[in-house]
Amino acid sequence: MWFVGLDLAWSERNTSGAVVLASQGGTATPVAWEDSLGEDREIIQFLLSQLGEAPALVAIDAPLVVPNLTGARRCDRELSRVYREREAGALPANRARLGPRVRGEALVRKLALHGFGHSPQVPPRRPARQLIEVYPHPAAVELFGLEKTLKYKARPGRPLPFRQRELARYRQLLLSLADYVPSLEARSLLGRLDPRKARGRALKRLEDLLDALFCAYIAYYIWWHGPLGYRCFGDLKEGYILVPRPVSCQSDPGQV
Repeated sequence: MWFVGLDLAWSERNTSGAVVLASQGGTATPVAWEDSLGEDREIIQFLLSQLGEAPALVAIDAPLVVPNLTGARRCDRELSRVYREREAGALPANRARLGPRVRGEALVRKLALHGFGHSPQVPPRRPARQLIEVYPHPAAVELFGLEKTLKYKARPGRPLPFRQRELARYRQLLLSLADYVPSLEARSLLGRLDPRKARGRALKRLEDLLDALFCAYIAYYIWWHGPLGYRCFGDLKEGYILVPRPVSCQSDPGQV
């Protein structure tokens, strides 16, 4: 079973990051990654080159179902009510903002031609070839126990040194997943990344890669624990977001 995180840009004009994890004995490790994927065909080519026809759970940070023309999806509103105080609310997704062709929806249709199903329901530790929508900010609040989200995104009033420090903190938190159940051993990737030296496009691509790595772990965590390990905001018809949550009774890490 493979696990993939895709930090999908809302437009093909911007680049996306992707990370593929292989798992064995309750530990996942990065085996492939890209920080500058462009058009949908590049993303699909990368996924198929790494996954072939094997079972894989792909966690995508982007809206995959957007039925509403304006406003916000119900799942965006529900998630924001829960996480607003911790500054992890969802951006309002609508077709007026995303354009007539919602990229996440189009990618779901294209990947369906390669055997990928789309569902917010993830049974624990069963082979699947499936896509799910996730969101790193509330996931980080839950899994890392943060009072507020990390502030590594480019925003007015956030100077470069501040963002670099927040990304360095993010990197350390991802390294700490080596002690979780299931675990992520990602030094092979994270050891190559130094936020303190990155600027401009390099900083943005590093940010995308960290988000993609975290999304891949979210996929692994959700698959390992099943419904006990995640909360679903919304549904497949109106749009949804899966958010992992801590599991007090840890599972036996003896399965792949």
